[in-house]
This record gives sequence, C-alpha cells and structure tokens, in this order.
Amino acid sequence: MTRILLVEDNEMNRDMLSRRLERRGYDVILAVDGSTGIQLAAAASPDLVLMDMSLPVLDGWEATKRLKANQSTKHIPVIALTAHAMSGDRDRAFEAGCDDYDTKPVDLTRLLGKIETLLGQSAGPRPDAGGTEFK
Repeated sequence: MTRILLVEDNEMNRDMLSRRLERRGYDVILAVDGSTGIQLAAAASPDLVLMDMSLPVLDGWEATKRLKANQSTKHIPVIALTAHAMSGDRDRAFEAGCDDYDTKPVDLTRLLGKIETLLGQSAGPRPDAGGTEFK
C-alpha cells in the first residue's frame, strides 16, 4: 500500500484530505507541524509527502529543505500544499526542494493526478466519494 505523509496543521483540512486519500487506497500518516513531519518522514519512509507550507514550529519551506538535505529522505517526493498563490510562491516551493506545487483550496482530482505522476502510477479512474475541494 502506498504511504503518504500529510503535514497539515489545520484539523479540518487534515481530516478531510486524509479520509479522501484513504478511500482511494492510500495509507495516510499525519503530522501537524514541520518538525514532526521531518521525524515521521525519517521513521515511516513514506512514498510521498504532502507539505502545507504555513506550519507551526517549523514551516513547510524549511521542513522541505531539511528533508531534501537528509540522505535518508531526499528521495521522497514532496508536493507543496499552500494558500500562497502569489507570484513567486511556486518558484519558492521548487527552490525549497518541492517536486510539485498545488494551491488551496485543493482540487482533489488535480492533486491525485500530481500524486500519481510523482509515484509513477497510471492515472486510472478512481471512484469519487463526494466533493473534490476542501479549504
């Protein structure tokens, strides 16, 4: 089973996205801040990280830099999830080491496509269990 680490401090976003990913067959582990996200990435070896960029303790920008600087976690793809949709934020995410970037509110269909692309999976049809956005 593909394991995704979701690093998200907003409880509603974390709950909604994790449930939707689990319904699609992903094993989801959760972190509420960047520091915990780094620890879980090293301990649980997820296949992919969904990283909110505005996090307490250690923000997603710095957490991603540290993941990509660590020999044991640098291979893990990271998708930035952020409400930062300003000009330059996408570039900033890539400079931090993110492999892709998605804005909030997240369009689940679009995000699943990015996840599957990074994991090298085919984007076959998956049942949709309700709405495709969350804020």
